[in-house]
Amino acid sequence: MPLSVSYTPNYYSLEDILATQERIPCRVAQTIPKMGHLNSSSVDVDLQEGTVMEFPLWLVNEVCVSRVPILNPDLPKIYKESYREILKADACAVDLHRLNLHFYELGSYVKKFDKKNDVHQSIIDTFRSRFRQLINLADNSISDPMVQQRLDTLERKLFNDAYKARVKLNIWLEHSATVIEAANMVVNHKKRKRINLEELL
Repeated sequence: MPLSVSYTPNYYSLEDILATQERIPCRVAQTIPKMGHLNSSSVDVDLQEGTVMEFPLWLVNEVCVSRVPILNPDLPKIYKESYREILKADACAVDLHRLNLHFYELGSYVKKFDKKNDVHQSIIDTFRSRFRQLINLADNSISDPMVQQRLDTLERKLFNDAYKARVKLNIWLEHSATVIEAANMVVNHKKRKRINLEELL
């Protein structure tokens, strides 16, 4: 899928589906009847208020939009302050692939669970820092493969596109011996200007 389609909320986007499958820690805000089986550590028939569990993001998004929310979501640990401090210190040294394959995509969803709006800024700063590294990797044909393995899905997509564009540009620069000619429209326009100038003289 093109980048513009995959990284926006889209019903058929595989990246979006995979990102929203991630499990989010939540506290049950009110007792949910006949859902006790969701909590394997409890023998209650109902899912009791105050129970802390993980639910898939797509479900959390649906049940948290009502006036009386059923779940109170929390940030996944990779977006909490301790990890944000690590990213702030040196984002390029962090293995985002190991933290989460869809770090930016998931972050674009869970940032709304952060009342201080720190996650939003952290994601932007992380991408800005690592984008320079992506450009350097794409420009270097013998770049370290270990560095490439630390990229998340979005970064790998950008890296592959940038690398292919660099290869095509190098091929064109090295093998293009064709003389670039002006378009017929430009040539005709110059002729008309010359004729008009001669008439004035």
